[in-house]
Amino acid sequence: MNTPAHAVINWLILGRRDRPELAVPIVAGSVLPDLSMILFYAYHKALGTQESMIWGVHYHQRQWQAFFDVFNSLPIILIGLAVAWRLRAMRWCALFAAMGLHVLLDLPLHNDDAHRHFFPLSDRRFHSPVSYWDPAHYGDIVSACEIVAVAVGGVVLWRRYQSMSLRLMCAALALSYALHWVYVFAVWA
Repeated sequence: MNTPAHAVINWLILGRRDRPELAVPIVAGSVLPDLSMILFYAYHKALGTQESMIWGVHYHQRQWQAFFDVFNSLPIILIGLAVAWRLRAMRWCALFAAMGLHVLLDLPLHNDDAHRHFFPLSDRRFHSPVSYWDPAHYGDIVSACEIVAVAVGGVVLWRRYQSMSLRLMCAALALSYALHWVYVFAVWA
């Protein structure tokens, strides 16, 4: 699933009208597992690396894979959640819960780009028959479903929260999702 979609869907699932203070940690936690990928991509774009080299060579390098897997590791996330729960730090609980939900939503949507979600306990990758982006693995269908989910989710979130700051965050997520697709069609299509 694309990063802004995680933010909207996780906020929709985990957010509560009576706990608006958890919205920012939920959104942050939903983005955090992809932060390593964003940094990786920005680093290679800054170096002027060609797209085919970024995704065909560098993405598969061991050190980058380890960097991605730390942020997508269910054992590491669960340890963070357990510590936050023990400390009764609800904002941190929301952040780690959102990270965990991100990983669980990604698990069935990665084919040849699967992460090691049980790192460091296992090097196993679950290669789903479905991909969130690859049309050869139903990516076109998944993308259409994602677009609908984000559009509907955005409207629900807008109506759920009356706070101007949370509505601005909702609008910022909608804008980032739209800009993501502009970039996809401009660079990768």
